[in-house]
Amino acid sequence: MWDDDYFERVGARLMYNYDLERDRTVGGERFDLYGEMEVHTQKHFLHPALSYAEHQAAEHLFAARRKSVRVADLERYVDLGHDLAEEWIEADEEHYGTDFSFALVVPEIPEAVRSFVSGFKDRTMIKYGYHGHYEVNLVVVAPEAEAVVASRSTDLDRAFAVWSSAEEESPGLLERLF
Repeated sequence: MWDDDYFERVGARLMYNYDLERDRTVGGERFDLYGEMEVHTQKHFLHPALSYAEHQAAEHLFAARRKSVRVADLERYVDLGHDLAEEWIEADEEHYGTDFSFALVVPEIPEAVRSFVSGFKDRTMIKYGYHGHYEVNLVVVAPEAEAVVASRSTDLDRAFAVWSSAEEESPGLLERLF
C-alpha cells in the first residue's frame, strides 16, 4: 500500500485499530500516513433499547517523513492540532475525547526535540469538560537509529518502533498520568 517500507510496517501494526489512508493533506501539510479510530460506548438498562451514557472518542493520527525536525516544527503541529479540534470536533454531551497525534519520521532526533516531546502534554477541556476534551500528542522516530520519543499521553511509540515487539508492556495508568 505504501511505497515506503517503514510506513508499510507501521501500517501493518495499526491496521486492526485504525482506518488508514496514504498521502493525506490537512491544513496545508502533507502526511504520508493518516489513521482514524472511532470508539462508541453506551450502557444498557435491562435491554439495548434502554441505553444511556453514550460516549464517542476518536483519534486522528498524522505521520510524515521529514529530513529534520526542530522544536518550532513540533509547535507548528501542535497549533495545527488545535485548529483541527476547532474544525472537526462536534462538541456535545456525547463527545468524550479526541486525540490528534502527529508522528514525524526523521534521520535523527536532536536532544532539544527529545526533551520537548518527552515532557509534552497538551489536554484541553471543552466547556469545562462537559463536552469532553481533546489532546494533542507528538511522536518522533528515527528508525535507522532505532530511536523513538513520544509525549506522555500516547503509546503510539510502540507502533512506530518496528524494531521491537509491539507486545511489550506499556506503562500503567498511574505511570502515564504522573
